[in-house]
Amino acid sequence: MSPLTIALSVVSAILLITVFVLGSKVSARNTTIARDKNRADQYDAAAVQMQAQLDAAKAATVKVQAQVDDAKGGSVQLKTQLDQANAATVALQAELEKNRTISHGFQAQMEDAKVASIRHQGEVEAAKTQVNVMQTQLGVAKADTARVQTQLEESRAHADDVEGKLTKAQAEIERLQRERPVKK
Repeated sequence: MSPLTIALSVVSAILLITVFVLGSKVSARNTTIARDKNRADQYDAAAVQMQAQLDAAKAATVKVQAQVDDAKGGSVQLKTQLDQANAATVALQAELEKNRTISHGFQAQMEDAKVASIRHQGEVEAAKTQVNVMQTQLGVAKADTARVQTQLEESRAHADDVEGKLTKAQAEIERLQRERPVKK
């Protein structure tokens, strides 16, 4: 065989081996590229999903921020109301203390009034006793007055009787003086 044929056969064999080696490398590369492309697609899908989640999170963050702002506004309003309530509480506390002082004054006056009432009740009882004694005395005086009235009536009747007798006696004396001559 000719050296050229051998050389061409060797070169063909080397080329064939090189084609097979390079083909297998290209095939491995294609597999790697396909795998990398799949991974890139997965990463892209994950990135799209993460972007959607990020957008949702941003929207939720905006919503939460609005809620936080509302809560801060509400907190400020509640703080204002709390301050007003505390001020009202202080005012009510002062009024309560004032009312307690007034109440203690009234209570002291009531105690004094109770003591005075008890004293007056004793005076009323004493007055009732005196009234009973006076009523008894009045009854005795009425009885005495009735007795004296009766005696007065009897005395008047007796005086009228005596006056009647005196009138009769004077009439009798006059009659006797007229019947008897007068000696001179």
